[in-house]
Amino acid sequence: MARADNLDWNDLCYFLAAVRAHSLAAAARELGVKHTTVGRRLTELERALGGALFFRGADGLKLTALGKKLVPAAEQIERNVQSIRTQASAHVASVRIAVPSGFVNLFTPHLPKFRKSHPGVVLDFLSGSKKVDLLKGDAELALRAGAPGEDALMTRKAGEIEWSLYASPKYLARNPLRNGRNLSGHQLIGFDASLSGTPAARWLADNGKDASVEIRHREVVDMVASAAGGLGVAILPCAYGDNDVRLKRLTDEVMARTPLSLVYRRDATLAGPVRAAMNFIIEVMRAAK
Repeated sequence: MARADNLDWNDLCYFLAAVRAHSLAAAARELGVKHTTVGRRLTELERALGGALFFRGADGLKLTALGKKLVPAAEQIERNVQSIRTQASAHVASVRIAVPSGFVNLFTPHLPKFRKSHPGVVLDFLSGSKKVDLLKGDAELALRAGAPGEDALMTRKAGEIEWSLYASPKYLARNPLRNGRNLSGHQLIGFDASLSGTPAARWLADNGKDASVEIRHREVVDMVASAAGGLGVAILPCAYGDNDVRLKRLTDEVMARTPLSLVYRRDATLAGPVRAAMNFIIEVMRAAK
């Protein structure tokens, strides 16, 4: 009696190997198993289908009528499985990483070394302040400032962002800053209301009460551009401000600190390229600090 509901799809691999090799021994050598294993798996497949697939004789294996009918279907399944593997491999080899705006510049100098170590892995950086939904698959990894939030996500500490005050020489020529942190009477580059709760925005609000806000931004790269253009004083991540020749740091003091976390789904670490990307991000962030 057939037990097709108990059919093991893996047995089709043994079936096709036997079809192509014409003997149990040759199929076993191709698959790297014992010939008794091939024979047992073929017997299980025949039992599940309720009929013989081969005539077994001294001159090897010959297909029965049922076996001949099964070959095209088994080969189609083989092609489908290979297609799935190819698509999965292409997807995994591209790792999407969401980072705060401007952070890509921290990683680009190190990318040649990463590509040399992992030539098949492409890192797709999604830059901006908009939060991506990792649980919905919008990205594999996210570098986030502040508390991670979702309990369903895993986190690794990635360091912290240090913030200080910057302005362009053009602005300082018009408005000299006599005290590094005294913003009284100065023009400021402020934060969008959506960022008002961040440590840097709170510091600016507490210490800029006697100053005027010229413009507000949500993206750090826009704040850098406005400061470099001479619009006013900005509190910026030191990793950017210290390396921008258009800006001058106004004090050695660190005004605010924001913790950074690398956030990911637990299942994401099953893929080797994702693990490689995680280690790369952590390594670069530690070196940046």
